[in-house]
Amino acid sequence: MRVETFKNLSRMPIALSVPAFAILLVVFGIPVVQLFLASLNAPAFSLTHYVAFFQQPAYIRVLLQTIEISAVATAVCLVIGYPTAYLIVIASKRVRVALIVLVFVPWLTSGLVRTYAWAVILGDHGLINNLLVYLGWISKPIQLIYNRVGVYIGMVHIMLPMMILPLLSVMHGIDRSLMPAARSMGARPFAAFWRVFFPLSLPGVRGGSLLVFVFCLGFYITPQVLGGLSDAMLSNFIVTQIQTSFNMAPVAASAFILLAITVIVLSMVGLDLSGTQPRAVQSARMLSSSRRCPLVALTRFFNDVATPYRAKRWTSQLYKPGGDSRWSDIFGGIFVVLVMVYLLSPGLIVIMMSFSAGAFLEFPPSGFSLQWYRAFFDDPSWTTSVWNSARLALPVAALSTIVGTLAAYGLSRTLPRLRAFLTMLILTPITFPVVVVGVATYFGLVKLGLIGTMTGIILAQSVGAIGTVVVIVSATLAQFDRRLEQAAQSLRAGPLQTFMRVTLPLIQPGIIGGAVFAFIHSFDEVVITSLVSGFSIRTLPVKMLENISQQIEPTIAAVGALLTLLPVLWLIALYIMWWRKRPGGNPGSLALQPKPALSEASTS
Repeated sequence: MRVETFKNLSRMPIALSVPAFAILLVVFGIPVVQLFLASLNAPAFSLTHYVAFFQQPAYIRVLLQTIEISAVATAVCLVIGYPTAYLIVIASKRVRVALIVLVFVPWLTSGLVRTYAWAVILGDHGLINNLLVYLGWISKPIQLIYNRVGVYIGMVHIMLPMMILPLLSVMHGIDRSLMPAARSMGARPFAAFWRVFFPLSLPGVRGGSLLVFVFCLGFYITPQVLGGLSDAMLSNFIVTQIQTSFNMAPVAASAFILLAITVIVLSMVGLDLSGTQPRAVQSARMLSSSRRCPLVALTRFFNDVATPYRAKRWTSQLYKPGGDSRWSDIFGGIFVVLVMVYLLSPGLIVIMMSFSAGAFLEFPPSGFSLQWYRAFFDDPSWTTSVWNSARLALPVAALSTIVGTLAAYGLSRTLPRLRAFLTMLILTPITFPVVVVGVATYFGLVKLGLIGTMTGIILAQSVGAIGTVVVIVSATLAQFDRRLEQAAQSLRAGPLQTFMRVTLPLIQPGIIGGAVFAFIHSFDEVVITSLVSGFSIRTLPVKMLENISQQIEPTIAAVGALLTLLPVLWLIALYIMWWRKRPGGNPGSLALQPKPALSEASTS
């Protein structure tokens, strides 16, 4: 019976994605539609709530402030992230791998912990003010926190890895011989970079900027902890509405205004991140814009004047590749070191302060002590919150891994256009602002009577975790050679046996990686959990957020240190798993597995 069922599923692989879409539809899809209807005051259908929003000057100011903060944070991330990604790509292989790992570690670390670290560093008695007072540059602490500067520092620190990683992905695929070739034709270093490398890296610029801006729109914790009352973003406003009012219609209108901004940005920038617009269209647009801009015409005039000199220099430097400047290497190395210090120092400082022997947080610590760790483990409220987080993360990881892997496998066997559309639907919860997802999920779980229950929180967290698993397993399946399956079936192996003996072992690293990221997603989730938990179930991030909002308690440093070390342990575990599975890593390597699998299949 089981074999027949799998045979039927193999003929219609899209059916494997049904469980994922069922969860997505019940927990997120239908509530979003109902929320939209509520914002339109259905069944009367009016724009009353939207008009009321835009009639309040304070609401409009918060909306514009949200866009401004997101745009500035995205621009700063791009300015810092682009040269960082470029310098990482041109580094030697060992240095490049080490730098990528150093970028990954803060990206995997809890955003709440990093925000807490900056609250400690930027405080009146934090590391920076104490250092400036010690050096005699200031006589009293300057305010670096509870203002816009603190918000930008925290947001850029959290989002910078998300800008660097897409840029790395695109830059790594650019042929590095193109720039020496351009320089051998007489182009100066900057001209070769600007005319050759930069245009090819634009898909990474567009993808990274799009991701950072969309995620910044939904920021909630960092503005609340590091910003002042005048720096609140629309997410803070929406959460306050939920906590103070039971009328969901105004909340829905605010959420869909935030969602509309996201959709407008996506439509303007384009959902296709490949950057493959027709060159003729691009050229026509550039030509048209240059004709309308007087500055471009003036620049073109000076270029014409300088043409004879440039032609002479081009002839003298023709076919000379030119060497890299030593000074550029020195400045590039200093820049990368500063960026890595910015990314890693908050986590390291929190770890060091967690061993402080003083009665308050201090850096450097006056002595070594484990008092804050003892306080953490002796406090039932902290240990209970850790237990709650673990009880939620394990089933979320299991459910998301099973459902997400089935969905990724089914989608990989469907038509490309249908696969792209359905994949976009599954990824919707992780591309929308998190507060919008939280509001929709809260609305859906209220209807199901699951607010404040373990089941409700597991379903709410699984909506995003499934998308994460689908992304990772789909990437693994894209590298999978399907001829191995055909070979197994040619030896009379059934669909289930082929999957279990051939496909599953080869995509196992991707599945385990997806499970790890799903676990981290659940263990670190705070915005959606704080909305749907109803404050009856406190997870570790929710309790940390409550304590940080009230006071900077030293015990949180011990919690932050443990959460900072958690992704490092995960990375080590993934590396060990990859090392064991690589060809030649051990006698049980994958290179030797298909043969006995096919042999057993032929005898069945």
